[in-house]
Amino acid sequence: MKLHNHKFFKPIRKHLRNRATDSESTLWKMLQKSQVGGYKFRRQHSIGRHIVDFFCYELMLAIELDGEVHADLNSIARDTERDEELNELGITVLRYEIDGYMNILR
Repeated sequence: MKLHNHKFFKPIRKHLRNRATDSESTLWKMLQKSQVGGYKFRRQHSIGRHIVDFFCYELMLAIELDGEVHADLNSIARDTERDEELNELGITVLRYEIDGYMNILR
C-alpha cells in the first residue's frame, strides 16, 4: 500500500505550494537543496491522508508551521490526532507556532 504522495493529493499539494505563506517560503529557502545537514526535505508532502508542510524521509521528520488557523480548540484537537497518527508511523512532528508578526519582522 502506497503511503506517501498519493496521486489524488497532487492538485492539493500543488495548490498549497503555490499559495505558501511568507513563513513557509522563508523556511523552504533554508531547507531546500539539502542545505540542512545534507538532508533532503520535501514541501507539502502527503503521508496517508495528511499533507505536511515539510518532510524529511531519512529523518522521518515532519515540520509544521501553524498560524492563526490552528489556534482554535477544534484545530488543536485535529492537529493532535494527526500528530498521533503520524507518530504511529514512526514520524516525529515538530510544530512551530507562527504569529502574524513574523512576516513583518523577517
